[in-house]
Amino acid sequence: MAKRPKKGQKSQAKLQGYVVVAFAEDLHQAEDYKTLLEVNDIPAMISEHDEQSVASKEIAVMVPEDFLDEAHVIIESQHAYDDFYDLALEDETQGDFDSDLFENDF
Repeated sequence: MAKRPKKGQKSQAKLQGYVVVAFAEDLHQAEDYKTLLEVNDIPAMISEHDEQSVASKEIAVMVPEDFLDEAHVIIESQHAYDDFYDLALEDETQGDFDSDLFENDF
């Protein structure tokens, strides 16, 4: 009777040929990266590993090695885009906005 592979071994086999393109802070960010890559025709997977020494969970976004360079460019472009709009919104909230304009005199 042949042994069945353990769950961990099965997922490792699925990730064979994949390399880490980014580490995410949380599962939501990892899913965003995965969606961004897939929209750009790059296959992506999410791999979670328990890091016992740090007492945290490591979430890696992985792509086939052939797509690694392109995936880096896409993720970095998204970071630049997000940073640009964060800066624009920050400038908008620090402007000379007249808050008295919206106060009610009831």
